[in-house]
Amino acid sequence: MSASSDLRHSPFKPITEFLPQIGCYGLLPFRFIRLDDSRYVLTNFVGEYTVTDRDNLVRFVKKDLAPDSDLYAQLKSRHFLTDAAHSAAFHLLATKYRTKQQHLAEFTGLHMFVPTLRCNNSCWYCQVSRKNSTAEGCDMTQAVAERGIEFMFNSPSTVLKLEFQGGEPLLNIDVVRYIVEKTRELCQTNNRAVNIVICSNLSLLSDEILDFCEHHDVSFSTSLDGPRELHNLNRPSREFDSYERACAGIVRIRERLGVERVSALMTTTKQSLSQPTEIVDEYLRQGLASIFLRPINPYGFASLPGIVTSYSTAEWLEFYKKALDYIIHLNLKGIRIREEYAALLLRRMLSPFGTGFVDLQSPAGIGISAVVFNHDGNVYPSDESRMLAEMGDQRFCIGNLLSNSYKEMMLSDTLIDSISETMTECVPCCVDCGFQPYCGADPIRHYRLQGDIVGYKPTSEFCQRHLGLFRHIISILEEQSTASEVLMNWLQ
Repeated sequence: MSASSDLRHSPFKPITEFLPQIGCYGLLPFRFIRLDDSRYVLTNFVGEYTVTDRDNLVRFVKKDLAPDSDLYAQLKSRHFLTDAAHSAAFHLLATKYRTKQQHLAEFTGLHMFVPTLRCNNSCWYCQVSRKNSTAEGCDMTQAVAERGIEFMFNSPSTVLKLEFQGGEPLLNIDVVRYIVEKTRELCQTNNRAVNIVICSNLSLLSDEILDFCEHHDVSFSTSLDGPRELHNLNRPSREFDSYERACAGIVRIRERLGVERVSALMTTTKQSLSQPTEIVDEYLRQGLASIFLRPINPYGFASLPGIVTSYSTAEWLEFYKKALDYIIHLNLKGIRIREEYAALLLRRMLSPFGTGFVDLQSPAGIGISAVVFNHDGNVYPSDESRMLAEMGDQRFCIGNLLSNSYKEMMLSDTLIDSISETMTECVPCCVDCGFQPYCGADPIRHYRLQGDIVGYKPTSEFCQRHLGLFRHIISILEEQSTASEVLMNWLQ
């Protein structure tokens, strides 16, 4: 008997008999946005996405998709549609959403201490309006530090991160030591895990400080803007060669504490725009396996005329794309280096879990994810709001460690009112944006640049930058199979 006659006499009906009919499916919540001239990105409630052309998008919305098509199967598996009478798809979608938002239950994880506003560098784009290294009245006292530690351990988060910002924190090493030692002591009785990082230019690094950091499991973060000439142009010092001190410090930390105990980021200036590959190569020369490419933030000295406006969003995006493409090229040659902001965006796009990154949350991560204890005891819901305060605008100060309780500050109208207006699920323009599940509110930046914490999205620099980033990353994932493998590896 032939195979064809076997098929005709099969006791099983063909699969088409079990597929739903055209038009017999329901749409689950989704958004869409143009990817390029011919394609659209569709995202669902939890950020799962698919890319299709306009004709198929119209068919999907009109419920004209053929049930046996690949697109139908893809949209069903990713919870864009449901064709069943039961509610399993809704329950699965709700479970995924709860998982994405789980970080909200943990509440504030990142606590930043500013031991001093003094600094021995003279970075012309300094965002915190630093003071000279000999200035007075800019150091945190032990009394303020004690209250900051108490505040930190009031957080319900089971995993805390303590980060020292500045100025240059090592200029007030005694308070840094006190905070670290007290925190490690309290960890033993409070059943908390605390990761500690000192953000430093590494110019004051000594064997004594390295001994202390080794004993208390302290890591470092530093700035490296690129090759010597570029770095020293951006971050000059009258006392030393800042490039040499930074590079020597990186080597000493790696040799003494371990490769993973020091990381670096760069700030893009107008002079950086023509050197994307040179900057990446410098990181490789210093043995660094990651780089964080960031634009100038419009605070402090960086807000002076001609600095933050010295390049456009489009120019920065072009720089970023060249650098990212070069990094991917290096990885394909077996040279491993990761761009950290792309990795963060990929986790938001492709991971089932949320992230605690302050700028990319809904509601905004101010207070919810981070707080800052300034040297004078004033408390701010983000580092950017602290920077704004140093410019004379105390709009976002939620209290002072010496005069307000944890409850008073975290339930203050200043914080609650700001957060209540930052749900991008209902903010104008954001509510309809296909990239809403990946993005955030960034109210401090919008307030600084547009005078409103919600902001006007069509002219928002933040929005234009992230629209460009999301489109570029999705285009790589969709069009370049080998490059997309590199990006997927960054999720591990």
